[in-house]
This record gives sequence, structure tokens and C-alpha cells, in this order.
Amino acid sequence: MAHEISVNSIYVSEKVHKSSLRRAYVTLLAGNGDYVKGVVGLVKGLRKVKSAYPLVVAMLPDVPEEHREILRSQGCILREIERVHPPGSQDAYARAYYITTYSKLGIWKFEEYNKMIFLDADIQVYDNIDDLFDLEDGYIHAVLGCYCEKHFSHLPFYSIGYCQYCPEKVMWPPKMESPPPPPYFNAGMFVFEPNPLTYESLIQTLQVTPPTPFAEQDFLNMFFEKVFKPVPPVYNFILSVLWHHPRNVDLERVKVVHYCPIGSKPWRYTEEEPNMDREDVKMLVNKWLDIYNDESLDFKPESPEDLEETLLK
Repeated sequence: MAHEISVNSIYVSEKVHKSSLRRAYVTLLAGNGDYVKGVVGLVKGLRKVKSAYPLVVAMLPDVPEEHREILRSQGCILREIERVHPPGSQDAYARAYYITTYSKLGIWKFEEYNKMIFLDADIQVYDNIDDLFDLEDGYIHAVLGCYCEKHFSHLPFYSIGYCQYCPEKVMWPPKMESPPPPPYFNAGMFVFEPNPLTYESLIQTLQVTPPTPFAEQDFLNMFFEKVFKPVPPVYNFILSVLWHHPRNVDLERVKVVHYCPIGSKPWRYTEEEPNMDREDVKMLVNKWLDIYNDESLDFKPESPEDLEETLLK
């Protein structure tokens, strides 16, 4: 396929001294909803763990100025991107809003950065993860996804209980006509290298790729299948693992929590949705709220020079 040739060639880049590398975290924001609170929580979380790198917010044009000003006041770097329109109808997706997440592809155009770590706005960082920037170049690094959510019920491995997150739980049956699925990552967190050539290849491939339930996550897994390397689950702990794989949970070691299950967004948490009344969920929601409400973590540049230095990292 065309994208395989592109992926193998676009990562050939000039070697630069480590001190000259430009790195940043990046997230996506669209519309005038409440996800801006998630971004504020995220940048404050990165500040709490003393990350050396800034947070870039890739914004669609429909983000209101009021929200942009909030993010500027928190030290975020704002970059407006174009909306990406995938082919087909949104009826193909597990959730209607997934059609917006294709715009995430625009972050590959941020060529002023040598390496970036994408984080969804419903993620919080509880330990420094700057070490991920030092992972091997030329690959997408991310955490394997969990197949136990009902949204995967259309796929054969859901019915037999197979999950790559915990493969020893149910081994792949020899009687299955097809081999086990290739490694599949959760696209809420991944380490990548921006490159305009990659972006163009992504867009061209998207236009000839039929839509699938998990939208851009399925697409990125397909596109980068040959250059994906998994990292430990502590770098993107999906909240639903608490009840799907409780024996695999060690919250003391978790560095990044992904509040993706329905009802788990800390800024609108009510305990009413399934599994949201669990004590471990309440604890993690309160942990997020403590960071969000901590005014000592607000961005406070000591001088104009400090502000400029932060924006130029």
C-alpha cells in the first residue's frame, strides 16, 4: 500500500545534537464545550510534575476566543489547525463525535518540533513522563488498547473474551480461521515525530480508507502498523481497566490516567453512570480535581523573558 512506502521514508531525518532538539506535548481542542477544562487540568498537571516541555494546543477554528484566552493565561501554546473531513458518514462510528478526532492528524504539520507526545484532553499526568521523548526515533510509541469495551463487540475476539491487554486471560483459540489481530494501540497517548510529508500521506490515505467504528484510532493503527512499538500501560492507564482487568492494576505505579469511559470526566463527574460509584474511580477523579483547583499551579511567569522562553521551548 502507498502509506507503507511513505511511513518507511518520511522518518529519515537529519541527526541533530540532543541539546538542539525541540520537544513539546500536544493536545486537541474543538468547539465551545467543556473540554477546555480538561486542557487546563492537563497543563497544570504537567507543571506539577515539573515537565521540561510546554503544552501545545492544536485548536479547530471553532474554539471561542474566551477559551483561547484561558489557555494563554495558563501558558499553553496555541496553534490553529484545519478540520479534517474523512470520507463516508458519521453513522459508521461508535460515537458521533469521533468524526472530529480525525483533525488530530493536523499535528503532524508541526515541523518546528522534532518530537512530540500527544495527550487527549481527558488525560492527566501524575508523574514525569519526559523520558518518553528519548524513545527510539522512527516509530510511533503508545500503550496497547483494551478490547473489553462493548464498542468492540462487532469484532470476533470480543465474543471469545480475548484481550491483548491481558492475553493470558483467554488465549487465541487455534480453531479460529484468522490469526490474532496485530498489536493495537490506544490513540489517547502516543509519541511521534511531526513531518509535513507524513501529514500529506496520512490525508491521501484517509481519502481512500473506509471509515471504521473507532475512527482515527483505527486509522492510525492501520497506517503505522509497521512502525508501532508498545510502551508500558502506566503511560496511558485506561480507567476501565479497573474493572476489566483488576489483577493488572497497580495504581502506585501509574503515571498517566485516561478518563475516557462514559461518566468519568472529572469536570462533569456525577457518579451516576455505570462503574462511576467505585471508590477507586472517586479517588482518581478527586486527584484530578485537586490539581485543577490548585491555584499554586497556575502559570505565573516571573518576567516577560520567562514567558518568551516558555513559548519557545
